[in-house]
Amino acid sequence: MSNATSSGVSAPAAPEAPGRATLKVKAGAYVALTKPRVIELLLVTALPTMFLAAGGVPPLGALVATLVGGFLSAGSANAFNMILDRDIDRVMHRTQHRPLVTGTLSVREARVFAWTLAVVSTLVLGLFATWLAAALSVAAIAFYVLVYTMLLKRRTEQNIVWGGIAGCFPVVIGWAGVTGTLDWPAWILFTLVFLWTPAHYWPLSMKYRDDYEAADVPMLAVVRGRPMVGIQVILYAWASLACTLLLIPVGGMGWLYSGVAVIAGAWFVGESHGLYHRAIKGEREVRAMRVFHASNTYLTLIFLAVGVDPLLPF
Repeated sequence: MSNATSSGVSAPAAPEAPGRATLKVKAGAYVALTKPRVIELLLVTALPTMFLAAGGVPPLGALVATLVGGFLSAGSANAFNMILDRDIDRVMHRTQHRPLVTGTLSVREARVFAWTLAVVSTLVLGLFATWLAAALSVAAIAFYVLVYTMLLKRRTEQNIVWGGIAGCFPVVIGWAGVTGTLDWPAWILFTLVFLWTPAHYWPLSMKYRDDYEAADVPMLAVVRGRPMVGIQVILYAWASLACTLLLIPVGGMGWLYSGVAVIAGAWFVGESHGLYHRAIKGEREVRAMRVFHASNTYLTLIFLAVGVDPLLPF
């Protein structure tokens, strides 16, 4: 039936039904529980690793199952994290919009959602990829929730260093999803993500230092100050560069990867040195987010090269 009135002017559309609006809001809240932006970064590391593991294009079934299972697994870990951190999320400005803070979802709803994702992800990986990938997925969830969120995050300034291990699991899950084994190149990529994580996250903690201080979370920027963060970012950036170069002989990488590793690594190290120099000069604006975004670009370039290199004849 037309919405036009007798005068030929279209009448306003009927307002959306309250039930439908609530469903849409709830669906958005469940998606937010998974921290989709974080998962994007995890998939950026897992997908290219599968190409390297296969020495080319991996089997489609294993690829899809590993990506879907990995997505659900990471979403489960992030949902558990939000449940446990809802008290400090209320204090920090950048997290006050999260669904357990706003009340869009109840703790019970979030808990059921997190457990469901954990079970489904394990079954997807085990039945359609490999059971080694499924076991690594369970280990990743357990490490992120029990070790990082519950044990380390509120107790030590090194929280992100050791807690970052959880973010390393997608590469070994990806490798195991294709091969059913774990070889040295997978462990080198695991180590790369481990070394990259502090250089990636500590600049972000500089930006939100006041938030972490208000929440009593002992991030390095809160406990040690900006110059110490700067020098640590330099050290981890250099270590990341060295690790990428180690993959060349061990993984049999070609000219594309080798070139990207050297050039992108030198650029990222340069950005880390810039952060340190701005910090020791006492500049009011050290442009920490510039280094944070640079770290994302750096890791993306490295893993893009990891995935493309096996497809090339040289």
